[in-house]
Amino acid sequence: MGKEEKDKRRAYLMGIVSNLPECPGCYQYLDETGNIIYVGKAKNLKRRVYSYFSKEHDSRKTAILVSKIHDIKYIVVKTEEDALLLDNNLNKQWAPRYNILLKDGKTYPSIVITNEYLPRIFQTRKIDKRLGTYFGPYSHVPTMYMLLELIGKLYPLRRCREHITADSIAKGKHKECLEYHIKNCKAPCTNRQSHDEYMEDIAEAKEILKGNTAQIERQMHKKMQEYAEKMQFEEAETIKRKYLLLENYRNKSEVVSNTLHNIDVFNIENNEKVAYINYLHVTNGCITQAFTFEYAKRLEESDEELLAAGIIEMRQRYHSESKEVIVPFLVEHLGSDLIVTVPQKGDKKKLLELSKLNVLQYKKDRISQSDKLNPEQKQVRLMKELQEALRLPTLPMQIECFDNSNISGKDAVAGCVVFKKCKPSKQDYRKYNIKTVVGPDDYASMQEVVRRRYSRMMQEGTPLPDLIITDGGKGQMEVVREVVEDELHLSIPIAGLAKNDKHRTNELLFGFPPQVIALKTDSSLFRLLTQIQDEVHRYAITFHRDKRSKHQVASVLDNIPGVGEKTKALLLRKWHSVKRIREASEEDLTAVIGAAKAKILKERLAEEDEKS
Repeated sequence: MGKEEKDKRRAYLMGIVSNLPECPGCYQYLDETGNIIYVGKAKNLKRRVYSYFSKEHDSRKTAILVSKIHDIKYIVVKTEEDALLLDNNLNKQWAPRYNILLKDGKTYPSIVITNEYLPRIFQTRKIDKRLGTYFGPYSHVPTMYMLLELIGKLYPLRRCREHITADSIAKGKHKECLEYHIKNCKAPCTNRQSHDEYMEDIAEAKEILKGNTAQIERQMHKKMQEYAEKMQFEEAETIKRKYLLLENYRNKSEVVSNTLHNIDVFNIENNEKVAYINYLHVTNGCITQAFTFEYAKRLEESDEELLAAGIIEMRQRYHSESKEVIVPFLVEHLGSDLIVTVPQKGDKKKLLELSKLNVLQYKKDRISQSDKLNPEQKQVRLMKELQEALRLPTLPMQIECFDNSNISGKDAVAGCVVFKKCKPSKQDYRKYNIKTVVGPDDYASMQEVVRRRYSRMMQEGTPLPDLIITDGGKGQMEVVREVVEDELHLSIPIAGLAKNDKHRTNELLFGFPPQVIALKTDSSLFRLLTQIQDEVHRYAITFHRDKRSKHQVASVLDNIPGVGEKTKALLLRKWHSVKRIREASEEDLTAVIGAAKAKILKERLAEEDEKS
């Protein structure tokens, strides 16, 4: 592969990485043929995947993996625990070659139940089918340890390596060890626990390793009831503790309920020209396949038509034989032998929500990638979203926003910022000194500024804005409307940005009487509106501070004939304050600014002292 192709591939991959979500999930690396070569889990997808491409790797094996990556896919989940389990499932499903390679030549560990008279359960990396039954391998080692710990708590099985047979037990060749005394073992080697009871524990442990926890829970529940009916409450309490341990493990280790088997889940999210459809396949309570794809719209297809086409295509592509599909709304014409479920609650509803989470994230990523490649497209999209949200007659190509700034009515000013095609047009920004309003009256100040701006624009024939936004709620909107519509007879839509109790913008208002427009506070459009609001606030308050600073540095020196800026600078550099200048002698002043100016300055300061 040439340098140009490598650079192009890296740019493509970094484009994906830059748009990854910062949430738990699993990522999959694909080679040039589209095969999965590595599966990994992450608490933060973006940070984890970025680490592969942000540095040179010391490990030759990791460097080889990175050189083989041609595409990146991912699945988002709600918790880190879900990501761990999903990673384990996907590794078993696809067995990616580099997952083993990156283990530095070691194989994944497995759990073995030996074929001994009193079987043992332990972890191993050596596979010898003659020695026992193996479960695994486990790509995520903490999952394996959690299983071993659970079995150890549920069933006090022997941990020693002694060669124990029925004959050696009968001949009394064994003695109770420390494990028996600390209650980690029931000493079947000395017949303190019968062989049949021991093998029952082994059988239940085997079912847990197979993943059949629900069956074991049912058996435990039945035993609890039997002991309770016989008034054997201590035995019932012992079973209950085991039952709760198993239930706690199952809650932590399953992405979905283990009662769900061989089910397909679909969800859809629309865009103007594209539909995004997510597909999940669930087997034994675990997600084994996940994929999100796009459908380019040709006509005015409905969501039902698009989803039906997507379901048929994905089931054929993955050779799915599931008898049930879970969907967000009823979809017809999928075949009489297929059960279509629209869940309202429970585990199936959670699955549908997980599918929705993935399709929304995929849509967000695709839009973000497209916006980076074509910034103008993003601007047009935002303007269309705003037009649709407010039902404006035209695209809001030019948006203007006003804000006032003063302290108790002093140094009152206002600012107007202009955004054209969703970008700040700073050459069109305007500052206003409030001239006709006395005291801290924000409403009257806003009316003065709006009146002055649009009266002048009408006189000069300057294009008027497509939308006015006020930095305030219903009151600000109304006073602007009175000027724009009632006085100037203009038809310009007016919106308002209202703040909550914590002084954070949380609502977009529009119409008269104003109504709250539903916008997600984390959407690109809402971020644009808050950017406009922040910009006008910054612009107005900066102007106010500049004006206040000039006012504060003004002094009696400003009104003395012959004392200009240079003379004032000389005096302040020498004495630093008006008070010290007053105290200086005329001879000292003469040495700095000359006799004529010194005489005038002394006379004027004396007059000021008499007045005061």
